[in-house]
Amino acid sequence: MAYLNDNYLKLKAGYLFPEISRRVKSFCDANPAAAQRLIRCGIGDVTEPLPPAAIAAMRRAVDELSARETFKGYGPEQGYEWLRAAVAQNDFRDRGCDVADDEIFVSDGTKCDTGNILEILGRKNKIAISDPVYPVYVDTNVMAGNTGEANAAGAYAKLVYLPCRPRNGFVPEPPRRQVDVIYLCSPNNPTGAAATRGQLDVWVKYALEHKALILFDAAYEAYISDPALPHSIYEIPGARECAIEFRSCSKTGGFTGVRCAFTVLPKSVRAASRTGELHPLHPLWLRRMTTKFNGVSCITQRGAAALYSPEGKTQVRGLIGHYLGNARVLREGAQKAGLKVFGGVNAPYLWVGTPKGVTSWQAFDRILNEANVVITPGSGFGSRGEGYFRISAFNSRANAEEVARRLQALKW
Repeated sequence: MAYLNDNYLKLKAGYLFPEISRRVKSFCDANPAAAQRLIRCGIGDVTEPLPPAAIAAMRRAVDELSARETFKGYGPEQGYEWLRAAVAQNDFRDRGCDVADDEIFVSDGTKCDTGNILEILGRKNKIAISDPVYPVYVDTNVMAGNTGEANAAGAYAKLVYLPCRPRNGFVPEPPRRQVDVIYLCSPNNPTGAAATRGQLDVWVKYALEHKALILFDAAYEAYISDPALPHSIYEIPGARECAIEFRSCSKTGGFTGVRCAFTVLPKSVRAASRTGELHPLHPLWLRRMTTKFNGVSCITQRGAAALYSPEGKTQVRGLIGHYLGNARVLREGAQKAGLKVFGGVNAPYLWVGTPKGVTSWQAFDRILNEANVVITPGSGFGSRGEGYFRISAFNSRANAEEVARRLQALKW
């Protein structure tokens, strides 16, 4: 008899975004006329074309594959040296962060890496997760067997939930109790909040004191417009001893369908074995990558490297400026509609409070049916996401302006 992984049976509800897709499909099937004017501001998928520098580099890479002399098959599982060097220099060393080329691991997505990292961590860890939070952090821990069952509110036993509320700026604070692994996301998905240097400093000090590990998701760091805010956890003294950082080309270079990301794992980050001996995690992650991954295609990596060229950097800034401009339009529209709005300044997401007495899924259904706009209900990000919904700024400017008008036309 074959046995399944019982942990998957703990996943009581469908993953958030497939459930949104199901509801949207039902609406479109029942309302074909309204479906023609549907605008999607739910899932955080980009809409604008790839930067020309990336396209040109990828075309040249395709041409390389057409000749035996320049053909490439399997590449290094952890990424080509020229891309790792560009990442380490531009994203870290130019910002004063001590990150070596071989501490960069190129992958096909931050979503994958934040789940796969659990393979090199033990089952004894007490894990802390923000609430609300990107659902992948929770679900991958459930799948890995790091949780108990979920209660009626959807919270899983054995996880430590860190409340994110208006009073703490939607940035979690260290718990009074001991935890071993902490997920932090800044700028945050879904709330759009970006942690200050002081807030991250408190977390690094907590991690060093408790010998804990910070898993720092910085997929949206390029959207930080406030020069006082840190872009990397490694800008904080001591972080190289206790933090792993995850980055992505998806929301900077528009690579959501192309797939390229990277994880930064300093050689100085260590964790304890069952006998209490400390071991570096870098060689374990390297072994995991070389065993289970054949690397991102050379074509994709050439495109990613082009994002760091002078013209690539200019084009990426243009993309980010476009989406942040959308966020500003949407923020102003939601505020004029009388809604309480957070985020949308250093991130491409707006976190919007629902009117009194309206649940997040009720807001979703009403905005879908009356405004023909898809947003994301806050409860899908955790129990403390109830009473909010997320609006994604990834869209055309015309669509952002139209959504702003439709939100103002709604009568709550």
